[in-house]
Parts: sequence; C-alpha cells; structure tokens
Amino acid sequence: MTVQRMRGALGLLLVAGLALLALPGSAQEVANGPVSGLPLPRYVSLKSDRVNLREGPSKEHRTSWVFQRAGLPVEITAEFETWRRVRDADGTEGWVLHSLLSGRRTVLVSPWSKNKGETFSLREAASEGATVVATLEPGVIANVQSCQNAWCRVTVSKIVGYIKQDRLWGVYPNETVQ
Repeated sequence: MTVQRMRGALGLLLVAGLALLALPGSAQEVANGPVSGLPLPRYVSLKSDRVNLREGPSKEHRTSWVFQRAGLPVEITAEFETWRRVRDADGTEGWVLHSLLSGRRTVLVSPWSKNKGETFSLREAASEGATVVATLEPGVIANVQSCQNAWCRVTVSKIVGYIKQDRLWGVYPNETVQ
C-alpha cells in the first residue's frame, strides 16, 4: 500500500467517524467542518454537469457514480482536505472535490414521490389558499431564495413562488434560509 493510499484510508476513517457524529437526527448537535469551519451536515449544489463521485477522498479512489445534472442539491456530511463526502436524495454517498460544489442552495421537488402524474403547486404567497403560479413535477430543481415558517420561496425557470418546505429535498425541516 502506498503512503498516499494509507493517508487516504486514514483520512477516510477519520471523516467517517465525523460523518456519524454529524448525521441529522443523531444525538449530536450540528458541528463545524474541520476544514471549512462551516456547519456539518449542510446542503450545497453541484457546479457542473459532470461530477465524479468517488469511493474515497482522493483521485486514486474508484469513481462509483457520475452526477450529470448541474445544480443538483447534495448534502455534505464530512470533510477531508479538498474533498467533501456527499449524499444525494437517493441516499447515494461518496467523495467529491470541493471545487465541483457550489454554496448556491437548490432543492429537488418531492424526489421520493412514486405516484405517476403527481404534481405540486408553486403559489404566489406562503399560503395554501394563494394563487397557483406553476405546477411542478417530482424531481424538478428549484433555486432557494428563502425558507421560513414551513414555506420556501423558490425560483424555477424565472417563475418565483412558494412551496411547502416538507415537499422539498435540500432544506432541513423547519430550517430558516435567508
């Protein structure tokens, strides 16, 4: 085993332990990343249409998946040097170079929805009774402008509106986004 691989393996063990401490729903509070100083876990988005997801935090590790959707939200669960461990809406996890990630907040509309033809209303105001400005299908990516009181203000193809926070993947329950 090369020194680089040993270093990567040790780093993987270290960040795996940190990732367990930072999982939502655990008894631990949100921690700050050892490299960036930013909260772990946290949501970010992919910068480009082609992002390799690797088994470990180095280019020597095998590519296990290739994301092909710029703007896709992912959750950072750990950090190691220039690498970030991420998880997507399907639960797929792996390591990505930090330079391929953006702090821009995006969300997926109800990616867990299995009902064919199901849609979700984007409303003019943060209220169930507000006028519907667009109808969104599961898997649509939206840019987050803000979230407050269980509603998020988002933009989809230059259309701005509000959608219930619990219909989105890429924001935490009751998270306030400014």
